[in-house]
Amino acid sequence: MKPFSTQIQSLDPDTDHERISFLLSCHVFPWDLERSLEFALFRTFAVPSISGLLAETGEFTQRPRKRYDDTELILFEILEHGMNSLRGRQAIRRMNSMHGRFDISNEDFLYVLSTFIFEPIRWVEKYAYRPMSEIEKQGIFRNYLELGRRMNLKDVPQTLAAFEEYNVRYEREHFRFAPSNRLIADKTIDLMLGFYVPKWLYGLGRPFIFALLDDPLREALHIRKVSGLRKWVARKGLALHAFFHRISGEPEKPVLGTSRKRPTYPEGYRIEELGTFSSGCSGR
Repeated sequence: MKPFSTQIQSLDPDTDHERISFLLSCHVFPWDLERSLEFALFRTFAVPSISGLLAETGEFTQRPRKRYDDTELILFEILEHGMNSLRGRQAIRRMNSMHGRFDISNEDFLYVLSTFIFEPIRWVEKYAYRPMSEIEKQGIFRNYLELGRRMNLKDVPQTLAAFEEYNVRYEREHFRFAPSNRLIADKTIDLMLGFYVPKWLYGLGRPFIFALLDDPLREALHIRKVSGLRKWVARKGLALHAFFHRISGEPEKPVLGTSRKRPTYPEGYRIEELGTFSSGCSGR
C-alpha cells in the first residue's frame, strides 16, 4: 500500500477534502495536528469577546476537561465519520444548537474557523518532520469551508490567501488583554500539562508552553516573556519528536480521537450529551 502522504497527492482538494483531512489527522500528522489545535484555542482566548463568553458560561473554569473533551469529540466525530454520515450530521447539529444559544458575532465565528485552518498549517511548518504540501493545505481549507457552510456562517473568504488575510487582520484588530483572557488560558494550560506531568510539576512546565506563544498572543494573555534558553529547549524537544516521527513512519492503523479513553466519559458518550446546555436542561 502506498504511504498515506503519497495517497494524498493523488486526491483532489475540491472533491476529496474530507479524505485528505482524515488522512492528515489520523495517519500523517496525528500528534502534531492535535497539538496545533490546542494552541489554536489559545489564540481564541486572546480575544475578549470570546474569552469573556467562555468565562461567563463557566465551562472552562469549572469543568475544563469536559469542555475540552466535548470540543474534541464533536470535531473528531465530524472528521472520522464525514459530514454526511449520521454521526457527522448529529455532531454538526449538536454544535450548532450549542452555539445558537449565545450571541456570537459572525466575525468571531469566522476567526475561530480560521484558526482551525492556519494553526495546523503553521505548526506543521515549524515543528513537524515536513511541511504540508499545497494539496494538503487546500484539503484542510476546503474541508473547513464546507463545515462553515453547514454552520451557516456568512461572508466566508473563498480562497486560502483571502482567509489568511482575514485571520491576520482580525488578530491585529482584536487581540488585546482582558482578565478573562488570562483566566481561561491558565485553566487550559493546567489541563494540557495534566496530560503529561503530575500537578506538582505544573510550575516547571508552564514556561515551556509559554515559549511556544508568539509575542502578540503572549501580550494579549498577559504572559511574561520567556528566556531564550527555554524557547530553545522547547523547540529542540519538538525537533526531537519530529525526528522520531520521520524514522518511525506513518501509523498504519488510524489514530482515532473518538476511540480514546477519556475520564470525562468512562462509560462512553452519546453525541447528544456533548457540550453545554441551557439552564434546566442536562445532557447527562
